[in-house]
Amino acid sequence: MAPLSRDTTGVYAIAPTPFDESGAIDFDSLGRLIDFYGCAGVTGLTLLGQLGEAPKLSHEESVRIVQYVIKRTALPIVVGVSAPGYAAMRALTADVMSAGADGVMIAPPNTLRTDDQIVGYYEGASAAIGEDVPFVIQDYPLSFSVVMSPAVIARIAGVAPGCVMLKHEDWPGLEKISALRQLQADGAMPRLSILCGNGGLFLDFETERGADGAMTGYCVPELLVDVVSHTAAGDRDAAHDIFDAHLPLLRYEQQPGVGLAVRKYVMKRRGILSSDAQRKPGAALSARARGEVDYLLTRLARKDSRVVVTA
Repeated sequence: MAPLSRDTTGVYAIAPTPFDESGAIDFDSLGRLIDFYGCAGVTGLTLLGQLGEAPKLSHEESVRIVQYVIKRTALPIVVGVSAPGYAAMRALTADVMSAGADGVMIAPPNTLRTDDQIVGYYEGASAAIGEDVPFVIQDYPLSFSVVMSPAVIARIAGVAPGCVMLKHEDWPGLEKISALRQLQADGAMPRLSILCGNGGLFLDFETERGADGAMTGYCVPELLVDVVSHTAAGDRDAAHDIFDAHLPLLRYEQQPGVGLAVRKYVMKRRGILSSDAQRKPGAALSARARGEVDYLLTRLARKDSRVVVTA
């Protein structure tokens, strides 16, 4: 596999962390999950993201998960190491890179207010983890309350040699992708790989605007692979046709607060996870909601034969 770089393309699946009903990490399910992603055709994996329940894990648990996954797969691995201060970020980065990770992802703390503070934070983070460590900017203002303009992202890319990728999750964000690619074309910023999040909800047009792929979840990651590959091949209608078939479930999973519960429930129904449990505190689907998801899965299976539920 090619190393993480400013030219990386494809789909990096955000992996949920499987737990059993007691809240312990379920490594048997994690193994099935990693094997499943490989069969689904993803380009790489992102561990310990927001929907990987990273804040609920200890440092030791985080490192153990990364070590387990790296031994299980040859896929490139990005690890979320976000922290308000640099000490915890430096320690986790050192351990996961020593284990064989290909790069890390850093989200901004919600205390940042000005453009200079944002740029300074990432410049300091790059120095703290080591300028030779490839890192991903996580741009998700709806969650982190930090707004990064294209000009700010360009500044970060210019001062931090390790900055190779933007995880683009601004919403609405299509014009932002176009603006970033224009800055690149004008020579005002170096190229960054742009992989998009938001559960893939806008991936059909994000890839057309110049995004290189996806770095997100969704309970049927095969769809993300399809959209990216069809767009790269120039088959616009095929990309939109498969996207449209999945849109009702994609939209349902994107609901704030219950999205991870939906994702884990579907992955349990698909026979990947033994339990859809989240480590406390965490949301659970009501019986009514589970029925709605089951209905969406039944309808989707008529259009996509890969959607087979087993439990």
